[in-house]
Amino acid sequence: MTVATPPAPVQTATEQPSAEQPGRGITPSGWTGLAFIAPNLLGVIAFTLIPLISVIALAFTDWNLVSGLGGIEFNGLDNFIAIARDPGFWNAVGLTLLYVGVSVPLTVVLGLALGMALNRPLPGRAVLRAIFFLPYIVNTVAIGMTWLMLMNPKSGLVNQTLDVFGISPGWFASSHWALPALIVMAVWGGVGYCSLIYLSALQDAPGQLYEAADIDGAGIWMKFRAITWPSLLPTTIFLAVTLIIGASQGFGLIALITSGGPGDSTTTISYYMYQTGFQFYRFGYASAIGLVTFLGVLVLTLVTWRAQRGRALHD
Repeated sequence: MTVATPPAPVQTATEQPSAEQPGRGITPSGWTGLAFIAPNLLGVIAFTLIPLISVIALAFTDWNLVSGLGGIEFNGLDNFIAIARDPGFWNAVGLTLLYVGVSVPLTVVLGLALGMALNRPLPGRAVLRAIFFLPYIVNTVAIGMTWLMLMNPKSGLVNQTLDVFGISPGWFASSHWALPALIVMAVWGGVGYCSLIYLSALQDAPGQLYEAADIDGAGIWMKFRAITWPSLLPTTIFLAVTLIIGASQGFGLIALITSGGPGDSTTTISYYMYQTGFQFYRFGYASAIGLVTFLGVLVLTLVTWRAQRGRALHD
């Protein structure tokens, strides 16, 4: 009779913790990654996060820079109540809305037209693209000085041309023409950028839909309305949002050319905030203006972004 021997217990090796398991510390490759992102992260903290927190904190204080840090006094909602009653602030809001409401649509429309033109097989198309994009990357001071010479009421090339039609605007010397002149400069500087963004989107447009439209006998306007515009709608909203944010923060050309004048005809919110903080040293009030402006631009951006939902071609 043979007795079966029970199998020997299998020895299982103790599982060693993997070096890649979470919660076991940062690996050398992780430290390398942190080292690469550290300069950018420190820049964001120093120049974005800390100023943002400071603005929010100072918005509820009364602080004159001359009095030093010891002069900071908490005043609750007094700054925001003062903003609601400040005619200078509301004048700046109206000018900013006018500046944004005219310059942004013009820039988008002209950028779309230029992008569609550059999408065609033109001779020297690459050179034309570079030429039209150049104003977007030129230094603000160079742009301002160039337009100051072009729009000189007496010797500027623009007025010499308009004199033929009996028109001679005062441009930056006139309270009626200074803001339109700034709008012209903003449109001129942004059209090339918009055209290249549109050009990239046009080259990704669904070609099979255009072929089907040609078979159905659709005209140029029908193809634009049914195919081109819906396919470009996300790009249009992106450009509108970025241009609204940029235009609402426009400061360089105003400070360089008009200093908010003549009178207060070009005092937009950004320049009014600068005047309040760095000319009158009311940093608490200027911070409150900045916070209100941020919230206003955020709401306007969200409304613009929501407007395109469900209308794009891919939706």
